[in-house]
Amino acid sequence: MESVMTAVQAILPQHFLSRLVGKLAQLENPVWLKNFLIRTFMSRYDIDLTEATCSSGEDFPHFNAFFTRSLREGMRPLASSHWCHPADGVLSQRGAVASSELVQAKGRTYSIQSLLAGSDEEAGRYAEGCFATTYLAPRDYHRVHMPIRGHLVKTRYVPGDLFSVNAATVERVDG
Repeated sequence: MESVMTAVQAILPQHFLSRLVGKLAQLENPVWLKNFLIRTFMSRYDIDLTEATCSSGEDFPHFNAFFTRSLREGMRPLASSHWCHPADGVLSQRGAVASSELVQAKGRTYSIQSLLAGSDEEAGRYAEGCFATTYLAPRDYHRVHMPIRGHLVKTRYVPGDLFSVNAATVERVDG
């Protein structure tokens, strides 16, 4: 069955579906549908809202607000150690960048350049560096924080296929 689901993902119009689901996740009406989807998701993935600013799924204006829920003040205090992780989730890969060009992500090896959408200049900045990959499960808090003082000055769109990151799909999909 897992092979079938992976094959289905390969033939679906991934970017169209991603945009469609994004639009649906922003819908506030009908309220009963929004609440049903949130309750179902909470039940399926055992989501606990005790740390969230909204204590009930019905308090969120739409599914996306629930999925990217904010936390109450003090729920993620900065660690006093030298290491601080920017997101909830499981550290799935970590290590040194080998040969100035390879990084493991999703169980695969990628070039730094491909992960940065073809930027040789920026890829060079990470040569001989280190990397860490975090897997955010559906139940995890889905915000990423900068664990240092600073300002985000750039984001980058990285084109490519949009496969699920569950273990079954990762095992079966190349690239």
